[in-house]
Formats: sequence, C-alpha cells, structure tokens
Amino acid sequence: MKLNLKRPLAFFDLEATGINVGADRIVEIAILKAMPDGSELVKTWRVNPEMPIPLQTSLIHGIYDEDIANEPTFKTLAVEIAEFIGESDLAGYNSNKFDIPMLLEEFLRAEVDFDMSNRKFVDVQNIFHQMEQRTLKAAYKFYCQEDLINAHAAEADVIATYKVLLGQLEMYKETEFESKQGVKSIPVVNDVDALHIFTNINKPVDFAGRLVYNDNDEVCFNFGKHKGKTTAQVFSVEPSYYAWMKQGDFPLYTKKKLDEEWAKFNAKKNENKAARPQNNVPANKPHYQQKPQPKPEKPAQPINTDMLEQLKMKFGK
Repeated sequence: MKLNLKRPLAFFDLEATGINVGADRIVEIAILKAMPDGSELVKTWRVNPEMPIPLQTSLIHGIYDEDIANEPTFKTLAVEIAEFIGESDLAGYNSNKFDIPMLLEEFLRAEVDFDMSNRKFVDVQNIFHQMEQRTLKAAYKFYCQEDLINAHAAEADVIATYKVLLGQLEMYKETEFESKQGVKSIPVVNDVDALHIFTNINKPVDFAGRLVYNDNDEVCFNFGKHKGKTTAQVFSVEPSYYAWMKQGDFPLYTKKKLDEEWAKFNAKKNENKAARPQNNVPANKPHYQQKPQPKPEKPAQPINTDMLEQLKMKFGK
C-alpha cells in the first residue's frame, strides 16, 4: 500500500539519556521521510548528549558513553536535521508524548526555529492503543506477521513504525470505531489530516501535555490546581501562576506556548482597557484632588461629679 500524501511525512524515532523531556538529551535520531511519489529517504544520526548516559538506559537501547564520545552535539547537527525534515508532517510511535517534545527542546536549546504551526502529526501508538492496546513489538507481529528484530535501535524501530502504519491502514480501512462520547466513525483512513485528528487524543498545545485545547479550542491547563481552566481564567485571578511556571522545571516549548498565551491575555486586557470611556476633564483646567474634610468634634461632656467623689475617697484626697 502507498500512503496518500499531500506533502512528505517524516517518521522519526529518538533514543535518549532518559525520559525527562526537559533534562535528558538525544543520543540517536533516525528519520524515514515518506514522499508523496512513494519514494523513501532514511537517515540516522548519532549525537553526543554532553552528559553521561545512565547504565540502565544504555542497557535498553544499547548506546554507551564511548559509542557517542566523538559524535557531534545536537547543536552542531540541528540545522542539518531541520533541513532534512523540511516542511514534512511528523509521525512516530508515542511521538506526541515523547519524541516531538524532546526534539523541540533540543531545537530550542540550539536556537533553531522549528515551526510546528502548520504541521500535522500522526502518533501511530495512539491508533494502536485505541484499536488494540499493545506494544510496538506486538504491533509489528500483529500487523506485519513478522518478529521485530533489534528492537530499541532507532532505525529498526522507525522502519517498524512505518510498516505498522501501513498494516493498520489495510486492517482498519472499513472498521467502525465508537468514541467515549458514543460517536461512531471510520477513523483509520489513508489521509494524514484524518489520522492527525484521530491520534491527537488530548489535543496537546505544548506536546508535553501541560497545556491542551478544550472542546471550544481554548487553551487550558492540564495539571495541578488549575486543571481544566483556561489560561485566560487563571491569569485573570492569579497572574503570578505565569511567573511560577516560567521559573519552574517545565520544558522550554511549554514555556514558549505559555508566553504566547500570556501575550494574548495582556493584549486582550489592554484592548478592553482602551475601550472603556474616560472621565472628561478639560485640558486647560487642572484637576485638584479634594482634601478630606476633618471629622466634626464631639461636644464636650459634663464632668461626672460622682466619679470625682469616688476617686477622692480612694486616694484620700
């Protein structure tokens, strides 16, 4: 089966020093670029993360400190990687929660402006989890009838992910799906726009899941005490929440999207302020503030002679 593409779709997979998007670093990135004409381009980079790789992580993906000691840093490779991806839409396995947020962090640290505004992104895992609920290795066996060899190597995983999507399109092309809201549809079709809608379950804004769109396409917080509230609602009652997040241990891309919401909130506030009617004060007449009037003094009270007598008796005077 050939993917029905309007523009290239870049399948990519990352291996990293860990799973903390804000703190860990990429050690390997592989990209399979599926072209509209049916051709494919595959490229893999090893990356020096400029930090040690924990042993427990190396035991999973098989990349150790000595393997990447002489490799270029991501900052050195950032422009080349961004140019290879180009204007492609993005696809991966669990990419919405891990690969895309981490890639964006690395681009921001390298000061490369990687625009996400007009891209579609297809998370193959979300198709799989909603339809079958299994792992990549099981997905490959289930959809491709083959055993996945060399799992957790970036290139093997990204090729497997590409083949799994083709298998899913074939298997579910006429399969009806019922959402939690009871809406029935046939969502798994050979169209990136439709797959983008189906696989972006939580409608993320920052990909780390801290900010999401609600049903009205308003940006909301998705964690903590303000979960479910729009950014505008929170900023209006607790503007310090913005400063707290900016100073906190949140991913750089989350902070970038937070800045955009803060700017929109303040622009709207200034717009409303400018629209309010102002008090008309003649330009040539100075405005004096009226001095507060002194409080009227209480009238003098007559002396209590009984109390004077009691004091005289008490003190003997």
